[in-house]
Amino acid sequence: MSSMGDTWLSETRSSYDTDATGYAEKVRGLLGEKPYLRLSLAMFAELVRDVGGGPVADVGCGPGYVTRYLHDAGVDAFGIDLSPEMIAIARRDYPGLRFEVGTMTDLALADNSVAGVLAFWSVIHVPDHAVPGVFEQFCRVLRPGCPLLVGFHVGDETQHTSEGYTGRSINVDSYHRPPSRVGGWLRDAGFTIEAELVLRPDDDVPGAVIFARSPS
Repeated sequence: MSSMGDTWLSETRSSYDTDATGYAEKVRGLLGEKPYLRLSLAMFAELVRDVGGGPVADVGCGPGYVTRYLHDAGVDAFGIDLSPEMIAIARRDYPGLRFEVGTMTDLALADNSVAGVLAFWSVIHVPDHAVPGVFEQFCRVLRPGCPLLVGFHVGDETQHTSEGYTGRSINVDSYHRPPSRVGGWLRDAGFTIEAELVLRPDDDVPGAVIFARSPS
């Protein structure tokens, strides 16, 4: 990995370690206010069941609330996050679930070992040059014909954040991207796009979810 790659990873890790408690509080109860996100996760759970079930990786799981939501929807979900502090919070809040420290740039999972991958607003911190490799990792670990759900900020700019929710100094970039660009990277990695949903299109920063499927 290049030194440039090391820098963004280490900055993202340290920023989320610094801001873990504030971030976890910020997203607490978030899904209760977001019906379209809940619907997207319910659809993802259904797609996992349709392929016969199996372990599902919530990559960039943060404090684990989406992992828990999937678990409650009947999915054998486990969480992976770059930030040890985030994983500590997830393990504390959801002690019955599995959480591991790891990076989406080099997933510590065997080839064809999971029945689904979820990246819920976690690729937003991955710079353009590294996204193709991340999507190749997702494709590598997925079993043939299994679902991927990617959620992200829509736009065409980079937003820098220097202060976390707790008021402490952090240093992290968030990339806002058009769905066509994210879809292009997914296709290049071998995925088939099955659906794209833009959320709150009239907001300053809309969201989007893309449902894709690994090669059969």
